[in-house]
Amino acid sequence: MFNFSSKSLLLHGASGGIGCAIAQLFANCGASVFLVDREETPLTQLANEIGNAARVCWMAADVTRAEEVAAATQAAIAAFGKIDYLVNSAGLYTGAAVASMCDSEWRRAIDVNLDSVFFTCRAAVSVLADGGAVVNIASLSGHRGDRDHAHYAAAKAGVLGFSKTLALELAPRVRVNAISPGVIETPMAMKQIAGERDRILNATPLRRLGVPTDIANAVAFLCSDASAFITGEVLHVNGGYYIAG
Repeated sequence: MFNFSSKSLLLHGASGGIGCAIAQLFANCGASVFLVDREETPLTQLANEIGNAARVCWMAADVTRAEEVAAATQAAIAAFGKIDYLVNSAGLYTGAAVASMCDSEWRRAIDVNLDSVFFTCRAAVSVLADGGAVVNIASLSGHRGDRDHAHYAAAKAGVLGFSKTLALELAPRVRVNAISPGVIETPMAMKQIAGERDRILNATPLRRLGVPTDIANAVAFLCSDASAFITGEVLHVNGGYYIAG
């Protein structure tokens, strides 16, 4: 569906369920991919699954640490000479009611889900190629709220506002959009919705949960020339759950 030959992708959160699907899709479409996540082992496994080492590089880095994000950005430039696409897929989804949430739980959720997006985008804005694109993974929670996940919802709402603002700042050279997934079948999400699967399915018009490739396809669309006149937008990918749930 997409041709990313001669293009390069810097992907943060590459080892997660959604990140893996994005990496594999872009590589299959001809892109050079630079994978970033905290742990080395899943990165090497993903790189081996993708194959073709000349087009796949990786670096372990903590997206909540600005200096490590900056180093990963420079490593991607050194590897491929340019960055056409920046995708932020790192995320943390843990549960706690506001009344019982401790400071460290709040801070960690904001660090991983919001501060990291600022760090990665700030590090890349001056080196993104003309005509490039940024896609930030937000969440349905950032629009509707999310009981027992106030820290996550607040962070993702911040990603939405940040993405729209960055779109204004980088236009017309680079496009910036966000994607708000619904419930996607990843280990992180499935752990949190245990016992609610049937309710969510019944409230979803398309009567299924999302899968990582649903999000990867949306990311590819927003990076491709097919969305050349789209910036500052949020694409909902949730089977209709947003309007009906």
